[in-house]
Amino acid sequence: MNARERLRDAKRIVVKVGTSTLAHETGKLDLHRIDHLIRELADLRNQGKEMVLVSSGAIAAGLGKLGLAKKPDSIPEKQAIAAIGQGVLMHIYEKFFAEYGQVMGQVLLTKENSVRHNQYIHSRDSLLAQLAMGAIPVINENDAVAVDEIKIGDNDNLSAMVATLVDADALIILSDIEGLYTANPSTHPEAELISEIPEITPEIERIAGGAGSKLGTGGMMTKIQAAQVAMSAGVTMVIASGARDGIIRDVLAGKTVGTVFPARESHLRVRKSWLAFGKRLAGELVVDDGCAAAMREKGSSLLAAGVVACDGDFHEGNTVRVLNLQQQEIARGIVNYNAETLQKLLGHKTEEFSRLIGGEGPEEVIHRDNMVLMV
Repeated sequence: MNARERLRDAKRIVVKVGTSTLAHETGKLDLHRIDHLIRELADLRNQGKEMVLVSSGAIAAGLGKLGLAKKPDSIPEKQAIAAIGQGVLMHIYEKFFAEYGQVMGQVLLTKENSVRHNQYIHSRDSLLAQLAMGAIPVINENDAVAVDEIKIGDNDNLSAMVATLVDADALIILSDIEGLYTANPSTHPEAELISEIPEITPEIERIAGGAGSKLGTGGMMTKIQAAQVAMSAGVTMVIASGARDGIIRDVLAGKTVGTVFPARESHLRVRKSWLAFGKRLAGELVVDDGCAAAMREKGSSLLAAGVVACDGDFHEGNTVRVLNLQQQEIARGIVNYNAETLQKLLGHKTEEFSRLIGGEGPEEVIHRDNMVLMV
């Protein structure tokens, strides 16, 4: 069964909708599109599917409420507009969901909810409880207090984190573009839509361009990052156009629309999921081919002898990415050394550690129990 066919059997689905889908070019909310989106989600819920909505648009809603033409530059003003817009957006969602006979629950998350393991578990339990009650959780980053989230507009990665939290079968990211193209279609009319991407390679990352819409702050690169998270957590992800009526239904019917990123087979345990996708990434390690093969084929721990470079000001206990020589991410894990110490150990065997750092240290740079493979 291929990825498109598996989408037909998806029971728990996370849908992420961006500002460009929710708002007109004027910056004000597109009520017609929102109505169609909510009706589609409600109808899928009536079919017995469990739906979760991750929504951008709080700042756009706030701009419309205040009659402002564009986002201000200062963080406090953005936060104030988000606080105003969040209430507007949730009122509209509540009204439309109620009209279609559905109950929604508002959930505001920040990265802090994922960085701390106990908060990660509490967030998971709350969302699963809402789904068990038949509600449709509507999730947004808490833009009124979360400075980093406003600056990077990372609701794409938030939706992937939510998909791992609730053990979703599918993640559908609705965008102002049909999917990932071989080049930017606005500047390269010959660009072709890529129907399926089985693996996130450095070439795919290069194809992903910068931010698109003037209203949103995300871009295709954040969607590729979200795909990396979703695929590794056993979630099939699709990027599709939010402007097309019935697009969610078409995706879940297995039609060839958008770009699909097939899930890897096994779901991660909750702790492994948090380790890979909840914690902040503090740096990167590059390993040689032999080390990469041992990690991938044997599940080996990462030893200093196989590390050829490290980047970032990380500390012991931080989470880092592990890249192969082709700059492809192959793992994430909790590092046992800070960056300064690890620089002294690169390429060396364990028996040399005491001479190099003036004392004993852990044999592994990253122990396999604290590591998640991403390929």
